[in-house]
Amino acid sequence: MLPLANVVNIAYFMEAKRDFEPGPYDISIAEGSITTEREIAVIKKIREESKILLGLGVCASEGGIQGLRYYDDINEMKARQYPKPELINTLPVSMPYSEHVKVDFYLQGCPIDRDQLLGILGELLLGKHPRVPSNSVCLECKRRGNVCVLVAQGIPCMGPVTHDGCGALCPSYGRGCYSCFGPMDDPKPERFADELAYRGMSDEDIWRQFHKITSYARPYREIRDRHGPTRD
Repeated sequence: MLPLANVVNIAYFMEAKRDFEPGPYDISIAEGSITTEREIAVIKKIREESKILLGLGVCASEGGIQGLRYYDDINEMKARQYPKPELINTLPVSMPYSEHVKVDFYLQGCPIDRDQLLGILGELLLGKHPRVPSNSVCLECKRRGNVCVLVAQGIPCMGPVTHDGCGALCPSYGRGCYSCFGPMDDPKPERFADELAYRGMSDEDIWRQFHKITSYARPYREIRDRHGPTRD
């Protein structure tokens, strides 16, 4: 990141500098999900002032782990966690930026892959249109020569429906993918759910597979709506 910092002007980065320059900006990088009305206004203002908006991480692209609130009552959650829940101002769901503004590019992951970030920023600086592939983690397993943990060991693994970029980290150590990079493009989750059912998983076990770190992602919500409990 340091070589990149020498060729760009970082105009607004409160964690790295004391002063900031007003927009408009060539590129804005934003992370985190939308959980309050104020954040809706903030992301809209960022969008208005930016030629290119880059969303960083699965909080920005899918609502993140905060999306688990989707299947709970927000008022009951606040009452359980805070002594004065009336002081907590939050939305009932955690949303990705795309529900409110146009996002030019997303980098998936929790955390993201730094090489992907450097690659996309480098291409933008060269005036190119960045290519952000959306293959599955299974392809990364094949590239690394991994034996499939789902087929060979019966370990539940979300790799077939999950966006690549992590280098198949978990399957490479004998663990199932839990989809921290969110769904790939056109994941066909119902087919995967059928495969899990064929392997003996119950409806509850299936929806729990989709009820993890990217819980609010639309393809995963659809599966949980079919196989799991619904919100009142």
